Amino acid sequence: MDQAGNVGSYSSIAIDSLGFIHISYNDNTNGYLKYATNASGSWVSTDVDTSSNTGQYTSIALDSGDKVHIAYYNVADGDLVYVTNAGGGWDAATVDSDGDTGKYVSMKLDADGNAHIGYYDVTNARLRYATNASSTWAAETADSSASAGKYASLRIDSSGKIHIIYYDETNQDLKLATNITGNWEGATIDSDGDVGLWTSLAIGTADKLHVSYLDKTNLDLKYATNASGSWVKTAVDTTDSMGYYTSLTLSKTGKAYISYYDSTNADLKYATNFAGGWILKTIDSLNTVGTFTSIAVDSSNFVHISYFHFDNKDLRYINNNQQVCE
Repeated sequence: MDQAGNVGSYSSIAIDSLGFIHISYNDNTNGYLKYATNASGSWVSTDVDTSSNTGQYTSIALDSGDKVHIAYYNVADGDLVYVTNAGGGWDAATVDSDGDTGKYVSMKLDADGNAHIGYYDVTNARLRYATNASSTWAAETADSSASAGKYASLRIDSSGKIHIIYYDETNQDLKLATNITGNWEGATIDSDGDVGLWTSLAIGTADKLHVSYLDKTNLDLKYATNASGSWVKTAVDTTDSMGYYTSLTLSKTGKAYISYYDSTNADLKYATNFAGGWILKTIDSLNTVGTFTSIAVDSSNFVHISYFHFDNKDLRYINNNQQVCE
């Protein structure tokens, strides 16, 4: 989708109401935030933020009018930044500039189009949360435990409550923070070895949670869900070194689709339990490919994935609906 220099890391994908694709990503050559879409019928790439050394850890979301919202990390200033084209042109705002903050960004929009962002505060080594739901940006600490908050993944449930899955580096656990009660409360989801890196969260029917992540101890792709009422953890791909850069989404019926990186073979892989048991596929093996994956499913349950080609330093995109990228 873009091969102009070293582009395509930190990609994040979203699908609009008409089925068009929107991807935010980093231009490492120029240090820019970039955005690509095929909404015009062909792929167009745009330099969104051309500040020096910015645009890492991008997270994209679309509002009800299909306007684009992107949260990301400004490396030069160590700030969490947000940009949107909801007003016509691209308008940016600094969300949090308290020290070096804004890595591992994950953003979703609520029903009113307000942004909710989970991220990691590097200076204080803690999980943070920010929102503009009150018209101005407000940030707070969601977990103040030491070195908790990397690989944050945020989702909003049907009641507007926030759930953030993340890695507790001190205890090497997969954790959950939620504000269901009005205050931030935490829970450990998986503590079997060093687990919880490269997390991705989705919320299904009845507000049940589904999580993909890396089991670093065994180098496996794991999946956890509380759909049965209690947390059940499953090793999905145990061949060689699996489970890096995971991204998870759900079908309308609550089936899981996961994109991830096969570190042993340097390939992009895909897992789904759509048919019942887990089906595993290698879907791109062109040299070293498949890091920085981001997955989305459209209204027809076709899967779309953006990712990075390491050798060619390109942004790549793949789908399974036989559409040709031009």
